[in-house]
Amino acid sequence: MGMFKKPFSFKGRIGRTEYIISYIFFIAFYFLVGPTVETSDMGSLLGLLMIPIMWFLLAQGAKRCHDTGRSGWWQLIPMFWIILLIAKGEIKANKYGDVLDYKLKKELSPKS
Repeated sequence: MGMFKKPFSFKGRIGRTEYIISYIFFIAFYFLVGPTVETSDMGSLLGLLMIPIMWFLLAQGAKRCHDTGRSGWWQLIPMFWIILLIAKGEIKANKYGDVLDYKLKKELSPKS
């Protein structure tokens, strides 16, 4: 399964790379689009745009928690997103889903 399949779903697992890209997307949106909308008379538009963006970020965070073997609720702990950025995911299937394809290939590849 490739990256960003069902990005608004809270089910499944994602790796660090997809989570980092998701965060970069959020930061870029917030700092590039946010000030533009806030300086105009369309401040409420930013609020409406933030709803799907926050849903996306929460869904990606939940899937990243799942990859580390935790419930998605863990992401609500302040600063836990930093752990999600650096923690390795489980290299075996867990109750949240199968092993991610690239992890399986890494485990099965011959050691040098």
